[in-house]
Amino acid sequence: MNLRNLHDKKRTNHLVGSYRWGKVLLAVILLIGCLQLPAYADSGVPTLDRIRVAMFLDLGSKYKSTTAAVTLKSAGQWFAALGSEGGAGARLSFTAGQTARFSVDSYRVKVLETTDWMTAAKTADKLKATADKPILFSASRGGQTVYQLYTGMYATELAAQDAASRIKTSVASYLGGGQPAVRGGLHLQAGIYNSEAEASAAMNSITSAGFDAFVAVEPIGGVLQYAVWVGEASNANDLNGIMTSLTAQVPGLNVTTVDPAQAALIERQDVSLDLTTPQPVKHYMVSGNGQKLVITGNDDGIQVVERSGRTYRGDFEISSYNGQLALVNELPFEQYLYSVVGGEAYSSWPQEALKAQAVAARSYALFQGMKFDIANVVDTTLSQAYNGIAAEHPSVIQAVDATKGEVLMSDGKLVETIFSSNSGGYTADPSEVWNNGGSVFSSKQSDADQSALQNTLMWYYVLLSNGKTGYIREDNTVDAGMTAAGLRKLTVTSSGTNVRVLPLIQSTVDPIAKLNPGDQAIILNKVPQSGDYAWIRGPFTSDQLVKSLQGKTTTPVPSSIASLEVTQRGPSGRAIEIKANGQVLGVKYPDMFRSAFGSLPSTLFDIVPTGSYTIRSAEGASNSKQPAGTVILSASGQTTWNGGTLVVMNGQKTARAVDSSQGFVFIGKGNGHGLGLSQWGAKGLADQGYDYQMILKYYYNNVDIVKG
Repeated sequence: MNLRNLHDKKRTNHLVGSYRWGKVLLAVILLIGCLQLPAYADSGVPTLDRIRVAMFLDLGSKYKSTTAAVTLKSAGQWFAALGSEGGAGARLSFTAGQTARFSVDSYRVKVLETTDWMTAAKTADKLKATADKPILFSASRGGQTVYQLYTGMYATELAAQDAASRIKTSVASYLGGGQPAVRGGLHLQAGIYNSEAEASAAMNSITSAGFDAFVAVEPIGGVLQYAVWVGEASNANDLNGIMTSLTAQVPGLNVTTVDPAQAALIERQDVSLDLTTPQPVKHYMVSGNGQKLVITGNDDGIQVVERSGRTYRGDFEISSYNGQLALVNELPFEQYLYSVVGGEAYSSWPQEALKAQAVAARSYALFQGMKFDIANVVDTTLSQAYNGIAAEHPSVIQAVDATKGEVLMSDGKLVETIFSSNSGGYTADPSEVWNNGGSVFSSKQSDADQSALQNTLMWYYVLLSNGKTGYIREDNTVDAGMTAAGLRKLTVTSSGTNVRVLPLIQSTVDPIAKLNPGDQAIILNKVPQSGDYAWIRGPFTSDQLVKSLQGKTTTPVPSSIASLEVTQRGPSGRAIEIKANGQVLGVKYPDMFRSAFGSLPSTLFDIVPTGSYTIRSAEGASNSKQPAGTVILSASGQTTWNGGTLVVMNGQKTARAVDSSQGFVFIGKGNGHGLGLSQWGAKGLADQGYDYQMILKYYYNNVDIVKG
């Protein structure tokens, strides 16, 4: 049954066992508010020379990705400069291959200080699994190496105090009676020196007296100077206490209070990266209210270890925003698209499909403005997939360059070109996703989505001799004839053939069984491999579904789920209403059903109960049945089925197994919300000879392609 036919039928009238197929999640996930189209007063074509991409940033519910520190390196020479002091004489230089870490001078918790490496490393390792991410420093105190463990940064002193209480409980056994203490970004200055070596010598004399002291690099008048800073107080009272003690114990020092706005980099030795043995690397804490550190890259790019070790073009900016470290990558806009298009589409796809993706990605990014306060976009699929230089490819660069400056506009306004991986044969109507979206989007047939099935293996859904069911890949079998009931059989041809829970290879999921050459099974159905077009998820138990639904519905979640069904569908067949135990499961907007049921690829699905089947009369009436008590015909006459696995078959000779378990399987098509451009559909249309302009105008209504 194709989706054009489904569109013309009542969505609640689905034969049990009918299958729809989809793919693994690659979709762009967007907020409901993103779909309002902005008006440009001059109706001109918007352009952008450079784009700002946030990697770490805390905007609360809008976007949150945080880290205590970032680790950077490059295959070529690179530089770091504070704020506007970016001259060649006022920047730090890093050699090719050198690693350095960066954080922001703010509220944090000093967990412990010890001379015992193993204690420090074990405590840091334990904290890695908590929300209080550790940073481990080494320092010299009286000629002896000590290890100083911190967590944070925290937005406020109170938040740091709460963290200190938390940490004391979670790692109490490692503290030896010590108390985690709040630290902050208030410091004293104890002299300015001509060289880093002189400053380090002065610092050591102060640390030997029991004080925390650091070399601070200050950019003054276009050059770098070295100062000694003492203390890391979280409030003025603590700073005054440090001042009193320091002047009493180390007389003769010229001690002043550091201006909180003073731009500086506090130097430390970081041993966080390898907790098996200390491997110090330079760590720089950006100090000074509102200060920004600019990392200047090179043709080799800058690698960000905390972003899966990816390497990026352009420059980086490190600052504090909303009390957390913010990392923003700034680079030429068209070069950003080289990575985005390479991350959103396969480089082997036809040029016309890549060009369509390039125009869509460019339009989408321009539409965002400064949506993320200090950045235009983020590097995740909340905006667009941006994975750095490794995602680039000559074919992708060619497509971006060939469409340079081109965007989609409608009625003189830039279009937010929403797109998804695969619409499952029918694009979504806005009412099926976020309840709005404008006239640019509508539900339409997209048969070209099936291009995702090219070279995809098929799997047999089989019944084993022990009554269990699962999936076997077709290339491990041969046909073995037919059963008396009219179902085909297969014979396994490969040793150790896995019978899997779903029709795909899952290395982390144990197979249901292993079969060997000569073993046979009954074929209940034949399905595509779950992946780029088809998907099956489950079976899910009632408990699993109840847990997944918690906090994601606007109506109460039942304590257990005996029945679950799609009761209303939108124009494309996507679920817009679902009932559990006959009661509506309310969601803010229909696309939330994807996350509500545990990250389903799309909302174009059927729900099949594992413990019941439906009989539908010629008049259309349906009746749900449990396997126990079913009367069947056998060679010896009528028999009542009271246990084991019951196989039911529909008029199309598609069969499935029903047993006493109470679970639910989701069987669907598509990957993502389904609005606008279908990426696999674009590939399929390009295969058929469509150019990129035809592809874009197929998926977006009433649009013009214009060049800025």
